[in-house]
Amino acid sequence: MNAKLVKILKIILPLFLGVFLIWYSITSASPEERQATLHHITQADPVWIILSITLGVISHISRAYRWKFLLLPLGHSPKLYNSFMAVMAGYLANLGVPRSGEVLRGGVISVYENIPFKKAFGTIISERVIDLLMLSIVVIITFIFQSEQLLSFLGERITNHFIWLGVLICGIAMGIFILKILKKSKNPFIIKIRDFGEGILEGVKSISKIKQKKSFIFHTILIWSLYIFMFYVAKFTVPETSTLSIGPILVTFIAGSLAMSLTNGGIGAFPLAIAYALVLFDVTESAGIAFGWILWSSQTAINICIGALSFLLLPILNKDKKHKNL
Repeated sequence: MNAKLVKILKIILPLFLGVFLIWYSITSASPEERQATLHHITQADPVWIILSITLGVISHISRAYRWKFLLLPLGHSPKLYNSFMAVMAGYLANLGVPRSGEVLRGGVISVYENIPFKKAFGTIISERVIDLLMLSIVVIITFIFQSEQLLSFLGERITNHFIWLGVLICGIAMGIFILKILKKSKNPFIIKIRDFGEGILEGVKSISKIKQKKSFIFHTILIWSLYIFMFYVAKFTVPETSTLSIGPILVTFIAGSLAMSLTNGGIGAFPLAIAYALVLFDVTESAGIAFGWILWSSQTAINICIGALSFLLLPILNKDKKHKNL
């Protein structure tokens, strides 16, 4: 298949799936359910929405700050505002093209902090490995308290999730093996590929060279705790979900996290996943969908606003710098 067509399909298909899921959630609901969902959304208490958004923004700041602990062993110490805006610009890009945010984030920090892209991108891969580990820990904890409901909802999804982890590990191992084979090659093109791959590998290895390990662990736990509490406080926006304990919230958190990878920024998939998870705890689908849309739309809106501002402010705040990596 044509490479250009494959790229186009990777962009269009997740977006099409998101639009389809929105259409499905609307048409599959009865008029009474649609009215109930709209009522829950319009009557949501803005105080809890603002608090949820605030927790989300703090988690992004913490992520930007934690990033420097991976970059320091490589000899770079970016300014916090540049790291934060790079993170937010990446989130904005993911809404348009899935998985493009990581590349854009690495490119932004490379341009404005003169950090080689291959090294910056390697640290971002390290972050993703840590994120996968943290999600796995949350899943394990949730299994302890809500095993029956979680197994009922996720079914084969968890298995597939770890299959992809295995594929990722095998891919990394194969990449290292190929680099070793080509290590002695003197072909100019091969040398460029080898140097780029070794640069990414150096970025990935930065996780083992962290000197401020306690600070890194603290921010990692803080980020994921804020993610969960972001869900927890949002539950008070809908009366039917306000009495949920932390167990059901953890189940919805996992469902929402997995749904985010299905479509562009989780559009369409996120609210449905939340609703289906909450049905297991006797929450009506209309209330669950309302909760999902309130959470998704509020977080997406702030990511769009801050991400757009980041693109505007980055060149202004860094106008006096000479960019070696342009």
